[in-house]
Amino acid sequence: MQRWQARFLDSQQPGGWALVHVKQHFMADSNGVLFPREWLNKQDLPVIAEHGLGHFDGDAVYLLELEQPFNVPGCTWQSLRQFMLEGDTDTFKMLRYATQIGTWASQHRFCGGCGGSMQAVPGHRAMHCQRCEVQHYPRLSPSMIVLVTRGDEVLLARSPRFVSGIYSTLAGFVETGESVEHCVAREVREEVGVEITNVHYLASQSWPFPHSLMLGFHAEYASGDIVMQVEEIEDARWFNVHDLPPLPAARSIARYLIDVYVARRLGQPEPMLPG
Repeated sequence: MQRWQARFLDSQQPGGWALVHVKQHFMADSNGVLFPREWLNKQDLPVIAEHGLGHFDGDAVYLLELEQPFNVPGCTWQSLRQFMLEGDTDTFKMLRYATQIGTWASQHRFCGGCGGSMQAVPGHRAMHCQRCEVQHYPRLSPSMIVLVTRGDEVLLARSPRFVSGIYSTLAGFVETGESVEHCVAREVREEVGVEITNVHYLASQSWPFPHSLMLGFHAEYASGDIVMQVEEIEDARWFNVHDLPPLPAARSIARYLIDVYVARRLGQPEPMLPG
């Protein structure tokens, strides 16, 4: 049985547990990130929205979205990335979902058309503007991530934003009007200047930084020399599967794409993509 199950809950219902979130950080104490909801409601937190998220170990879980961090004695603020690297899988699944709902709630407090206040739609995960009669649902931004291969070699790159020394796969957002497959070829061409062939899909992963759905691919090198897009890529090169550089976090789809290919080349069991 899954410990975490996303489900719409009516925030008017009493009881349950709650997460406290602001800008991809969660409040935590020595017991973790879940707090008695009724206790939190007595702390005078600067709450801008409350949403019912689902159930963790069968208990109802709600989200309190804050306008800014708030100091509660005995508590600290931890980033979502910390939980991705250090926390257990089920807790990260819950926080991954919570941060996307919290970001959406924070960014849709007011209507983009008329500036009026948006109101939560009863019974649905949506925000509604009574003036414009428009509804906004949680945002999802499709993007692709691809490992380009050439026999025993893989093409890896690093962005100036990466942790020092880390090399990863290529990625980019799908643009309006294009297919994901077209996006794969375009982004590879733009970022490293090579052409690819035999693009095939492997897996997807929700990537809450802040609201992406990563669609993962393998593709084979077709032609061209590496020419880096200087504003995006700090370094890019071919690495042999027997001599790889420091790689992304084990829970990331980038690492999964690399590990699957290496396992196939070396005749080893293929890994599973963490949920």
